[in-house]
Amino acid sequence: MILRKIMWINMIFKKLNFKNYRLRSKLIVSYVLLTVIPMSLLGYIAYSQYTKSIEEQVGEYIPKLLEQANENIANQVNEINHLPDLLYNSSQVIGVLRKDAHQNRSSLLQDEFAINSYLSRTYINGGNLDILGVFVLSKNRIYESVKIPYKNFDLTNYSIPYGQNIELQGTEGMYILPKQTTLQFEGNPPFILLMRQLTDLENRTNLGTILIAVEVTFLEDVITKLTDKGEANLWLMDYKGHIIYHTDPNLIGTIDNEVNNYPILKGSFRTTSEEKNKLISIHHIEETGWTLVHSIEAKNLTERTDLVRTATIIVFLGFVVFSTIISIFLAWNVSSPLNRLIKLMKHVEKGNFNVDLPIETKDEVGMLANSFNSMVIEIKDLIRDKYQIELKQKEAELYALQSQINPHFMYNTLETIAMAVEDDEKETVVQMVTLLGRMLRFSISNRESLVSISEELMHTEDYLTIQKIRFEDKFDFVVHEEIDTKKYYTPKFILQPIVENAIKYAFVYGRITTVEITIKMVENPETRAEEIVFLLKDNGPGIKKEVLDKIQLLLQSDPMAKRDSRFGLSNVHARITMNFGNGFGLRVSSITDQGTEVEIRIPILKAGNEGDNNELKTN
Repeated sequence: MILRKIMWINMIFKKLNFKNYRLRSKLIVSYVLLTVIPMSLLGYIAYSQYTKSIEEQVGEYIPKLLEQANENIANQVNEINHLPDLLYNSSQVIGVLRKDAHQNRSSLLQDEFAINSYLSRTYINGGNLDILGVFVLSKNRIYESVKIPYKNFDLTNYSIPYGQNIELQGTEGMYILPKQTTLQFEGNPPFILLMRQLTDLENRTNLGTILIAVEVTFLEDVITKLTDKGEANLWLMDYKGHIIYHTDPNLIGTIDNEVNNYPILKGSFRTTSEEKNKLISIHHIEETGWTLVHSIEAKNLTERTDLVRTATIIVFLGFVVFSTIISIFLAWNVSSPLNRLIKLMKHVEKGNFNVDLPIETKDEVGMLANSFNSMVIEIKDLIRDKYQIELKQKEAELYALQSQINPHFMYNTLETIAMAVEDDEKETVVQMVTLLGRMLRFSISNRESLVSISEELMHTEDYLTIQKIRFEDKFDFVVHEEIDTKKYYTPKFILQPIVENAIKYAFVYGRITTVEITIKMVENPETRAEEIVFLLKDNGPGIKKEVLDKIQLLLQSDPMAKRDSRFGLSNVHARITMNFGNGFGLRVSSITDQGTEVEIRIPILKAGNEGDNNELKTN
């Protein structure tokens, strides 16, 4: 029903083309609808939920009572289970049961009198008012003591041939229900029959069987406390549905035909019968295998909800009138400042930033107005800011750096080529000319700001190879690629300036200077995001502490403000931080006489489209 009403409201909105209405009209219509349809639904839901809550509370409360009652029943049953143990307190009774049945009549009558007297003293007159009778079967002998007369004690109905021993599992015995025996006592009182095997504790032989008839009044005392004005029915049954006790005496001994249809053994559920809608609570007794059931009709639980329903209707009508008045006021209060905001935004679109929206409220509309005013002020400040000029300057310096190859490096390279020509080292000449030409082509290519790491690495390796040819055995380099360098991208021209500084300051005469480059992917411990790191190490003399402090300060300040011998280092750091933020860039560490390490950290960059480096995705 609720879903049908929601679909009906949605259909009305579509027919009215509600989305094209002005905000003020939408608010008024929405508030009016909210006071009629949703509040009627609210009243219906409140009534249904109240009714449901009563059933849920009863469904939660009754099983707890049943559990407590079952504990009491289990305690009573446990006491009954120990009744046969009283026989072992009499050595005379045990002695008689050990005797053979083939004796003279006088001895048999004397034994019978002794055991019957003990049964009468111990069980019938022993203070347990619920015991109706006790029967002991042993070696074709029967001993008994009863409180009231009985009839139809047929031994064959218990699958125990007269005079034979039985093998019962466990020590608690078994219970025979009223409908499972022909035994009847005068007045036909309901009872259960405990049957248990007697075992000689000294030689572990069977002495016979004891049957104790116990009236179910002990169940009545526990169960009747759970009934409420006779509106509920309670019964105790075994796993087959045989009713041991019922608040309706006529149903004791019958079978509950619905026992196999109960969905649970502990808890509450509602029946779906069209005749009677009932709430049934069940709790199973593990010790006995019995089940205690509480059943009450749902209408008896919800008799008091009529008053709640009437009160809900009155509150609903009052709320409709009140909310209609409030809706008109709120619609006007909300839409007016928004209309003014729309007009001012149109002025801003035309380039007029000298606008202001004075709203003194601190609600969402006031926050929106304050944010709009702050945005306009910030836009004006940014327009006047020198950021664009500085950015163009940095880009111009970057292009100049890309187009430039150190003249000293060019002179040394050409001189090395000339010497190789004189020495007729053709292969060396061809190799160096090829490397130099590839470096020049990479350097003057300014179309792309991002290149694949493999291309940047190849340019750097070309530079290092030329230096290795120049210095021969005095210089070497190693490159470790721990990622697929063709897959990821990097800002152009960030490795060669760092390597150039390493060769310039790390070269020590008398030993081999080594530059080691490692490219790997690491996880940022703060952001938990993966990043690409370039590690450049050398085995040079290191950097003195005061010089290292100046470099760190230079990297933290505006690195493009002034160019010096470390222009390439600061330029690389400036370009990375400018593009990706302060979390990325260069970190320099050095230990005197051990070498220097430069770490370059950039985010993971992948090509969005193959062959188009201008379309990149940052992971």
